[in-house]
Amino acid sequence: MERFLFRGEIMEIYKDITNDSNVTHYDIGDTYIKVKFNGTAKIYTYSYSGKAGKYHVDRMKILAKSGDGLNSYINLNVKYKYD
Repeated sequence: MERFLFRGEIMEIYKDITNDSNVTHYDIGDTYIKVKFNGTAKIYTYSYSGKAGKYHVDRMKILAKSGDGLNSYINLNVKYKYD
């Protein structure tokens, strides 16, 4: 996996295997996922204890690792549920 330092955060480059995503980078922790989108400097954190909750965060982790579907999932399920 290719890692990237962005604003002090070490993040994975999102594969985007279908080349249609607005997600560019992510970082997975035990209880969270951090996501960086194209065109913004902000890093969005979705966590178990936050509004997104464990179910959605775990699903997002799977999608991030697969390199497909993360942006769509966020838009449909947790768009404004970041910490």
